[in-house]
Amino acid sequence: MSARAHTWQVIFALGTTQTLAWASSYYLPAILAAPMAQGTGTTRTAVFAAVSASLLIAAVSGPAVGRAIDARGGRPILIASNLVFIAGLSALALAHGPVALFAAWAVVGVGMALGLYDSAFATLAGLYGNAARGPITGITLFAGFASTVGWPLSAVLAAHFGWRGACLAWAGLHLVLGLPLNAFLVPRAPPPAPKPDEGEPRDQRREMVLLAYVFASAWFVTGAMATHLPQLLEMAGASPAAAIGAAALVGPAQVMARIAEFLFLRRTHPLIPARIATALHPLGAALLALWGAPLAVAFSLLYGAGNGILTIARGTLPLAIFGPEGYGARTGWLGAPARAAQALAPLLFGLILDRLGLYALLVSAGLALSALAALFMLRKTAPLHSSAAK
Repeated sequence: MSARAHTWQVIFALGTTQTLAWASSYYLPAILAAPMAQGTGTTRTAVFAAVSASLLIAAVSGPAVGRAIDARGGRPILIASNLVFIAGLSALALAHGPVALFAAWAVVGVGMALGLYDSAFATLAGLYGNAARGPITGITLFAGFASTVGWPLSAVLAAHFGWRGACLAWAGLHLVLGLPLNAFLVPRAPPPAPKPDEGEPRDQRREMVLLAYVFASAWFVTGAMATHLPQLLEMAGASPAAAIGAAALVGPAQVMARIAEFLFLRRTHPLIPARIATALHPLGAALLALWGAPLAVAFSLLYGAGNGILTIARGTLPLAIFGPEGYGARTGWLGAPARAAQALAPLLFGLILDRLGLYALLVSAGLALSALAALFMLRKTAPLHSSAAK
C-alpha cells in the first residue's frame, strides 16, 4: 500500500470514529435530554448539568491523556475510548435515578477525554509529525457531519426503541464500528518524542498562555451558540421556524469552510486562517445587530464558517508553533481551559441572554475580538524551539 493510500485509510478511520464519538456524546443530549430526564425522574436542567460535569471531567483528564499518547502512541488510547464509551452509554441506558445519571455521564466524560479531537490530533502528530496538518483537516471534514448524522439517528432510534435503546445502539456502534476501525486501520507508530520534564521555556509559556486564551474564548462562544443560537435569532426578529432553519446552516457552513481552508489556505501558516476565522463571528454579530432577522442566515453562515476553521486550528496551530515533540501533553493542557469554558458557556451565556437580550452579542463578539488580538500577538514559531520551522 502506498503512503498516500495509507494516509487516506487513517483519515477515513479517524474521521469515521470521530463522527461516532461526537454524535454519541456531545450531540446526544440535544435529542435525548427530555426523555432521559423523564426516565430518570429528574429534569432537563439536571441532565444538562450532568453533561457539563462530564465536559469538566474531560477537561481535567485532557493533560493526562495527552501524556499517555506521547508515551504510548494514539492507537491504544483511541481503542480505550471505544471501551469507555461502551461502558458509559450502557450505564446511561440502565440509569434509573439522578445519581446513576451523573455517574454514567462521568464515565462518558472520560470517554470524551480519551476519544475526541485532541486525542485524534495527537495520534496524527505521532504518525506524521509536522506533515499532520492535511490529515487533521481531513478528519474534521468527516466529523463536521457529526450533528447532521447524529441528531436524526438518535431521534429515529429513540422513536423506535426509546432513549435507553438509543444509548445501547450507540454503544453497539462503538463495539462493531468504532473499535475495529481504531484497532485495525490506525497503525502503530512511534509517538512524538516527549519534551524534557522541566517545564516550558519562559518564551514558550507566553505562547501557551496566549493560545490557551484563544481556544478558551473560541470554545466559550461555540458552547454558547450551540445551545442558544435559535433563541438569539428569535430575539433578532426571526420567526421560530426561520431561526431553526438558519441555525441548521451552521453545520454545512463548517464543512464548506474547512474545504475552502484545505483548497486555498493549506499552504499558509495556520495563524492566517485562524485570524480570519476569529473575525467572522464579530462580523456576523454586527450584521445581525444592525439589520436583524433578514441577516439571520448570514450570521449563522459566518459563525459556522469561523467555528469550522477554528476546529482545524486547534490541531494545527500547536503543531506549527511548537512542533510535534510533546504534542499530546501540550494539546491536553491547551484543551483543558477550552473544554471548561465550553462546559460553562450554556449556563453563563443563558444568564447573560436573559439579562441583556440581543446585547449579549457584545459579550460573544468581544471575546472573539480579544482572541483575535491574542492571535496577532502570537509568533509563527516559539522561541527556543526549532522543530516547528523544519
